[in-house]
Amino acid sequence: MDAVRLASVRQAFHQIPELGFEEHQTQALLLSLISELPQTHLQVTTWRTGVLALVRGSAPTRRIAYRADMDGLPIREETGVPFASTHDGMMHACGHDVHMTIGYGLLSHFATNQPVDDILFVFQPAEEGPGGALPMLASDEFQALRPDAIFALHVQPDLAVGQIGLRPGILFANTSELFIDLIGRGGHAAFPHRANDMVVAGAQFIGAIQSIVSRNIDPLDSAVITIGRLEAGTKQNIIAEQARIEGTIRALSNDTMGLVKQRIESVLDGIARMFDCTYALDYGANYYQVWNEERLTEGFISFIETRSLARVERVPTAMTGEDFGYFLRDIPGFLFWLGAETPYGLHHAKMLPNQACVEVALKVLIPYFTERGYLGAL
Repeated sequence: MDAVRLASVRQAFHQIPELGFEEHQTQALLLSLISELPQTHLQVTTWRTGVLALVRGSAPTRRIAYRADMDGLPIREETGVPFASTHDGMMHACGHDVHMTIGYGLLSHFATNQPVDDILFVFQPAEEGPGGALPMLASDEFQALRPDAIFALHVQPDLAVGQIGLRPGILFANTSELFIDLIGRGGHAAFPHRANDMVVAGAQFIGAIQSIVSRNIDPLDSAVITIGRLEAGTKQNIIAEQARIEGTIRALSNDTMGLVKQRIESVLDGIARMFDCTYALDYGANYYQVWNEERLTEGFISFIETRSLARVERVPTAMTGEDFGYFLRDIPGFLFWLGAETPYGLHHAKMLPNQACVEVALKVLIPYFTERGYLGAL
């Protein structure tokens, strides 16, 4: 597809970021773009705010899939570009506009040039939260089109355009959100003995959990607990009745994630007894690890390097999270980093992937999806 056209499509997506399961304009734009393509061997289905577009092959023996996430983030954009977000306080700060553009570019190619095998294009909502992959995977609409293998990519600001980063095995960690409300009894600052101070309780909890990773997790394993938000109190001379603690947990194994949660709950029970308070605990969205199937990943690396399509870097495991892991738990495939060459990291208000990375992805994935021998026996 023409590079100018692809840039226009990317800019259109970039201007209308929407939160998870609210991607109504994004879905409408996708459906409009898809309706302009040849429909001879194209079948389009919607699921909630997502889109499933199947290109039927000429003599299919299997079905492969490309997944693109659709949602934006509650971030006020500061890129200053002419095609900046028109939705105040929301932004495509994680590159999902690029992911969708690549999906559309692939779909456009194969709708015009019928492949031998079926190719399913999965435009998935709510990756940033509350998590669209797991319910989409379980839906009747997806199961009716279920692929034999599934692939995805994610822009990586730290890699140059023309670079692709991946590894066989675990690429991204298991992740969980963490929301805690501590409820005590407020009072006057001069009479602390008549109150249960949730500022102190919250501080004690945050300090106590710092030892969970260092003293409960195998040093050869990895886990992270980060508290990103603490809110308590209303005035300097009022003892706070409530405290809100928000954070995230990341672990390289599902068992380790369970252990970390168990220890957090034990600490909370102790805090509740110590301060004679109650608490509410919510783990929010939980994402399963991204595990790249070894044979397919090594085959993809060999495919790229043999044809000199890009520069492959075998990257280390990252503690980032991606709900694509749920797809990979049930269906073989992999996710790779796509070099986007921008000085600002993911989820930053100035993060803006280089448009040239779209061409790199298409240069790699069009022949990869075209040549039948690369998957071997699924």
